[in-house]
Amino acid sequence: MSANLTATLASTKPGGNLKAQLRRAERLRKLKAIGLVAPLALFLIVVFVVPIGSMLWRSVDNTELDAVMPLTAQGLRDWDGTGLPDNATLAAFAAELRDSRQGGGLGRIGRRLNYEDTRYRGLLMTTLRGLPAPGEVDTDTDWAAILSEIDPAWGETDTWLGIQRAAPTTTDRYLLASLDLERGAEGGIQRIDSQDRVFLSVFQRTMVIAGGVTLICLALGFPLAYLLATLPARTSNLLMILVLLPFWTSLLVRTASWIILLQSNGLVNQGLINIGLIDSPLQLVFNRIGVFFAMVHILLPFMVLPLYSVMKGISPSYQRAAISLGAHPFAAFWQVYVPQTISGVAAGTILVFIMALGYYITPALVGGPADQMVSYYVAYYTNTTNNWGMAAALGSLLLVITLLLYLVYHRLVNRKQLIRS
Repeated sequence: MSANLTATLASTKPGGNLKAQLRRAERLRKLKAIGLVAPLALFLIVVFVVPIGSMLWRSVDNTELDAVMPLTAQGLRDWDGTGLPDNATLAAFAAELRDSRQGGGLGRIGRRLNYEDTRYRGLLMTTLRGLPAPGEVDTDTDWAAILSEIDPAWGETDTWLGIQRAAPTTTDRYLLASLDLERGAEGGIQRIDSQDRVFLSVFQRTMVIAGGVTLICLALGFPLAYLLATLPARTSNLLMILVLLPFWTSLLVRTASWIILLQSNGLVNQGLINIGLIDSPLQLVFNRIGVFFAMVHILLPFMVLPLYSVMKGISPSYQRAAISLGAHPFAAFWQVYVPQTISGVAAGTILVFIMALGYYITPALVGGPADQMVSYYVAYYTNTTNNWGMAAALGSLLLVITLLLYLVYHRLVNRKQLIRS
């Protein structure tokens, strides 16, 4: 009787059940939030995190030889790199080379070894045809002599050192090559020959083109967004349709149209000749000028829309108040209005810059050989040479550079906002 009375009093005590109910309500709210976010999180993991993780892994992946010739790879990893590998490793190489014809293994290791030296594919095919049948050899067979008889290259230490470089399951070869670096004979990192240096200039070119396109879009998009934000709603909506109109046309069609407009007999050159500004056609396509024209046209709406959304929320009374207090109209605009648009400028510039970094079709169609960006070489190694490691390394470095630039830009913008506040 007394126990029941105590429980009843506890349940009716102010705050007794209320705390438990609040805890249950909070847990229920969190579960609902997790349930709502879970599909989006799963989608991002499947289509964003996993592909990027796979790309990062492929930039250091070196498992081709280990997957097809595990015993050979292990023997070469244990080899000291002098003379020739031991007879057991050579016997394993011969046996695994013979078995590699099944399942496409021979093609995989041939492609991988060709990255080290282009002679390997032909050397493997010749060796495979000259190998003795399994019944013609025994445990005492001198495989160094047999392989050297098939092709003298197998008697050279450098031939086996090239295969040894492909034996580890991970490698920094692709990442170093993406920076015009390589490992020397002693294992140290060094720059490659000057005539073979390509990618540092490609990365520099990519940054210059992306930065130039971003600055041009900002110079054109800021006044356009300001005009859209200050005009009456009816006129502004009509002009906004014109801004969004390029989204209704295929990227490929828009790029091809610039080739027609900028070519020697195109409308631009013919118009300039007809009004007397030039005597002969200008080279406006298949060079850097054509790249800037086409990319600015495509990316300009991505600058205008963030700026417009921010400018639309800025009250004009601040600028009028500054002018009424004696400020020059331009000073009022620059010191009062522009600082309020920093968030829109930051969003627009980083959006355009990141999109410009990854452009491939536009520079490939309207640019020349000296105007191709990193994405062109990623596509080249993916589609033409099937060198996925090199393509992944270039993509990974581009991702890292983009993230670093974004962090620096974000910090600078925040610092400016703190100083102004």
